[in-house]
Formats: sequence, C-alpha cells, structure tokens
Amino acid sequence: MAAQKALSLTIQDIPTLLSAYMPALERGGIFVPTRERYELGQEVFLLLTLPDETERVPVTGRVVWVSPEGVSGRRVPGIGIHFSAEDQGVRDHIENLLAGQLDKGTATYTL
Repeated sequence: MAAQKALSLTIQDIPTLLSAYMPALERGGIFVPTRERYELGQEVFLLLTLPDETERVPVTGRVVWVSPEGVSGRRVPGIGIHFSAEDQGVRDHIENLLAGQLDKGTATYTL
C-alpha cells in the first residue's frame, strides 16, 4: 500500500461543507478535491479548516472514494476520506455546523 500522504483543505462556507461532507460513513468523512493519485484504503493526514474558523484541525483517515481526473459528468476529481475513530470530535463539530441541512437531498461531490 502507498505511504501516508498529507493534504490541506480549507472549506470557505457551509454550502461547500455540505457538498463535501460524507455523513453515510460510520465515522463521517470529507471529500477533498485533488488531482493527485490515491489508492482505496490509503492512509492520509489532513489539515482541515472549517468555515469561519482559523484553526486547522488535524484529521487522519483512509481513502474510501476516488474520483479520478477526467471522471464523467460534472464530478470534481478528488478523494473521499473516512475519518479515523479518534476524529469523532471532528465529525460531531461538522454535524453541528450542518444541523438541519443533512437530510435535504443537496447534491454532493460523491453521491
């Protein structure tokens, strides 16, 4: 398996966070736009900045979704990262930011 890679993602607003968040995953996850190649199951380290915040939150996880460059439709190339068990606080914080919006059927980067 490939070595762990480090990424950085700044999400500017709540609509973008709603499109990037992956609530169907057991521990939550986030879509990270990137043109770099990743493998399913690859471990990644992410510095995540959420809307209206300046602190970068460290997150570790595994790649569970890959949208390669040139993917059909209007999909953005990137990866979906499933948060580790240690990042439950990040999931809880994101879901608080998105309170009342997760069940509205908004289009996402993955599904």
